[in-house]
Amino acid sequence: MAAVVGIAGWPRPLVRVMETLLVAGCYYAAGRLGLLRHLVVEGAVVSPMWPPTGVAVACLLILGPRCVPGIALGALLVVVSLSPLQPSALGIVAGNTAAPVCAYLLLRAVGFRTDLSRLRDGLSLVFLGALTAMLISAGVGVGMAVLTGDLASDRFWPVWLAWWAGDAMGVVLVTPLILLLYEARWPPSRARWPEAAALVLVVGAAVPPITQSPAGLQFLVFPLLIWAALRFQLAGSLPCALFASVTATVAATDRSGSFARLTDIEVMTKLQAFNGVMGLTALLLSAVITEQRNTRRSVERACQELVEALQHLSAGESARKRPFEEGEH
Repeated sequence: MAAVVGIAGWPRPLVRVMETLLVAGCYYAAGRLGLLRHLVVEGAVVSPMWPPTGVAVACLLILGPRCVPGIALGALLVVVSLSPLQPSALGIVAGNTAAPVCAYLLLRAVGFRTDLSRLRDGLSLVFLGALTAMLISAGVGVGMAVLTGDLASDRFWPVWLAWWAGDAMGVVLVTPLILLLYEARWPPSRARWPEAAALVLVVGAAVPPITQSPAGLQFLVFPLLIWAALRFQLAGSLPCALFASVTATVAATDRSGSFARLTDIEVMTKLQAFNGVMGLTALLLSAVITEQRNTRRSVERACQELVEALQHLSAGESARKRPFEEGEH
């Protein structure tokens, strides 16, 4: 408690600087992680899932617009770590900053809730925060590469599609997980720890062989995802989907399993289709289950309040009849 009071008493400019540096550090760390595995599409290096976009959108939803400088600084650090600072790099930084801001504004406009307790929240995050807003970062980034001559104009659309899909997958898979951790209440209930441990063991043991299988058995991941969503909602489905996405990305970048003997475009298409369906299933299925459970609890609470109100009315009616009956006697 003393530490919290001490931080709250710090000067506001110092707090803002620390927040900016923290957001920039998280963005940069996520960028370095995203660069560990990449694919080459039409001669351009792209990440199948770009985690910094998910980090940026989550920071905006939690902290608000004041974290925009941290996002821009983090994007600049990632770009500088890859190549010398050039005008095209500044354009990429601008696009990577503007896209999460656009996602934040769109989600705020439709009344998005960070607890993802409604189906509309999941749909908004996917179709507005990911698929729509990330058009900006992909368009600006690939457009700058074409304008500066780093990319041939006839390769614009394949690279743009890969860039857009990677940014969108970052929002779909990473943003909900950060929001879930932010909304979590500790310590979690211990009543279902045995089932949670069993789910972790099964997913950890089954998913890597499935994604590495040359027979194309990725669909076998979905029963595990459904189990996780039905029993643990977002807390179970999101980590399961992210783990499956990471293992599939490793298989794709290593050209192993069902990704062997495929062209660059085919690898990217197959991987992004798998990641997209995984993320969409985990997010929307969990949101539907959570919304139904909340609705059922609200109905049960309303029924309980109605029963209590009827009991009070019955008690009051009995109290009014008793003096009348005694007067008759």
